[in-house]
Amino acid sequence: MTIPGNRRPSHGDAPALPVTTLPARGGVGLKPEHFREILDTAPDVGFFEVHAENYMVNGGPFHHYLGRIRQRHPISIHGVGLSIGGEEPLDAAHLDRLAALLARYQPESFSEHLAWASHGGVYLNDLLPAPYHVGTLARVCAHIDHVQERLQRRMLLENPATYVEFAASTMAETDFIGEVVRRTGCGLLLDVNNVHVASVNHNRDPRAYIRALPLKAVGQIHLAGFARDIDAAGDPLLIDSHDAPVAQVVWDLYAFALDLLGPQPTLIERDGDIPVFPVLLAEAQRADRIMRQQLAATAPAEACA
Repeated sequence: MTIPGNRRPSHGDAPALPVTTLPARGGVGLKPEHFREILDTAPDVGFFEVHAENYMVNGGPFHHYLGRIRQRHPISIHGVGLSIGGEEPLDAAHLDRLAALLARYQPESFSEHLAWASHGGVYLNDLLPAPYHVGTLARVCAHIDHVQERLQRRMLLENPATYVEFAASTMAETDFIGEVVRRTGCGLLLDVNNVHVASVNHNRDPRAYIRALPLKAVGQIHLAGFARDIDAAGDPLLIDSHDAPVAQVVWDLYAFALDLLGPQPTLIERDGDIPVFPVLLAEAQRADRIMRQQLAATAPAEACA
C-alpha cells in the first residue's frame, strides 16, 4: 500500500497504530429521530457515528442534517455493505460511493465488518461469518488492501458476533484477526458486545479472547445491547440485536478492556427500539465516567513507575 502515513508491516513487526482522530470519549449513533434535538441542544458528546449505506445518495434530508451536525462534532463512518469476508471481488460501484462519502465528510474514522453481506450481486441485508483458513485470510487481506488503497486511509476492522463455527476453520478467530492486521496495517474496532455474544454462543472466555487480540491496533470500541434466545439444542443463544441498553456484563467487560488499552473512542450503538436522545447520551456519559475512573486508577501507578 502507498497510503499517506501508513506502512505495510514487515514480517514480525508490530502493526502500526491506526490513524484516527476521534476523541477518547463516548459517542452515539446518529439517528434521524434525533437530528433536530441535536442541533437545538448542542449536546456534549464525543462524536457521532453513521452507517455509510444510509448516506449513499446525492442529496436529501439526511445529508442536510449530517452536514450541519458535522460542522459541530467529530464523526465516524461505519460500513455494513462492503462484504470484506465474501468470496467475490468487492463491488467497485459501492466502493466508489463510499469513497465519495468519505471525501465529502472527512470523518475521523472509518470502519467495516469482518463478514460478508452479498453474493451474486444480491445484497442479503445481514452480516454473515466466514471460515478462518488461509484461503479466507488471503481474500480478506486483498479486500482490505483494495479498500485502503481506494480510500487512501486506514480502516478499522470489527470483530464479529457469530452464532456458528465452521468445521473448515483452521485458525482461531483472534489469530486470524491478528494476521489480517499484521499483513494489511489496518486497525481494529473492538466490539465488546460482539465479544460477549460470541463468547456465550461458543463457550469461550471473553477476557482471554480480548487478551489474544492485537490490542495495539485498537482504534475504537463499540458497545451495544443484545437479545436472548435458545438454540436448537436448548442452549442459551445471544443475538447482537442493538435494540436494548448496554448490559451490565458488557459494561464490566468494557472496563476490563480499558484496563488493557486505556481510554478509547467508544460508541453506543442502538439500531432498534430507538429511545429518546437523552437515554443514549446518558450511556455515552457512563462510558466517559468509566474512562475517567480508569485514568484515575492508573495515574498513581504510573507516577510511581
